[in-house]
Amino acid sequence: MPHTITVGLDGSPESLAAADWAAREALLREVPLRLVHAGELPLHAYIPFAGEAVPPPGADRSAHLLREVGTALRHRHPELRVTADRIAGQPAAALTAAAEEAGLLVIGSRGIGRVAGFIVGSVALAVLARAERPVVLVRTGGRAEDEHLPDATGTPSSALPRREVVLGLDLVDPDDAVMEFAFDAARRRAAVLRVVHGWSVPPSYGDEDALDTGLDAGPAVRERRGPADVLEQWKDKFPDVEVRTQSVVGGAGAHLVDASREAALVVVGRRIRRAPVGSHIGPVTHEVLHHASAPVAVIPHD
Repeated sequence: MPHTITVGLDGSPESLAAADWAAREALLREVPLRLVHAGELPLHAYIPFAGEAVPPPGADRSAHLLREVGTALRHRHPELRVTADRIAGQPAAALTAAAEEAGLLVIGSRGIGRVAGFIVGSVALAVLARAERPVVLVRTGGRAEDEHLPDATGTPSSALPRREVVLGLDLVDPDDAVMEFAFDAARRRAAVLRVVHGWSVPPSYGDEDALDTGLDAGPAVRERRGPADVLEQWKDKFPDVEVRTQSVVGGAGAHLVDASREAALVVVGRRIRRAPVGSHIGPVTHEVLHHASAPVAVIPHD
């Protein structure tokens, strides 16, 4: 199911927000949506999606959850193709396996304020660190209207264009999967693509290629390239996407977090590391995950 969007459900508000976002994304991509649930669903964790009563003790709450969410999404989006499955295994391992069968996995994370970012739980971090397919983290409290620009009163309106897609660009080692995901997301939304890249020192003061991306580029940069060089082929491939570049001094993470406040989506890369121990998420991606206020797409690459 490489063209399916899969969303992990556990009955929490954050997973229901992820289902909402995933449904809209599936419609943008014109692909089916698969709802999955792994593990047992504690009674206290179940929050009705559409105002239905909580199933009584002894009922199959997992099946009820999948059925209820699927029904609500089909009602809200009649053209959406939805399937639902219970998957075996512990949540982190099961969702990681489900990600490999999908084009995109969407999971929820509790928000800590409208502009304060995410609380990333252990399951979400484990999946993000090990999945080899794109994963989007969605926080609770977001609305469909929030992806659009505000009207004259400052209120986001679905009648107006969508907010920017923000890409954290690694000039040292740009990856095709990350670039294509960001450009495609901007094209489907008819949104501006803001490309943020960071220099460890100002270009006028020395090595222009000392880029701080959170990746270990070694003592010397492998190739002298600027954003125009990296972006040229992608602008040719996606001529309808308006691109705005933002060169910043220092680590890109804080600037991506700032940009996320006015963004519909933030896209960052994560180098696949198959070592059994150690961090599997770079410092820039880690900072964005914990502090961004827009959904974050993490694109793994070799």
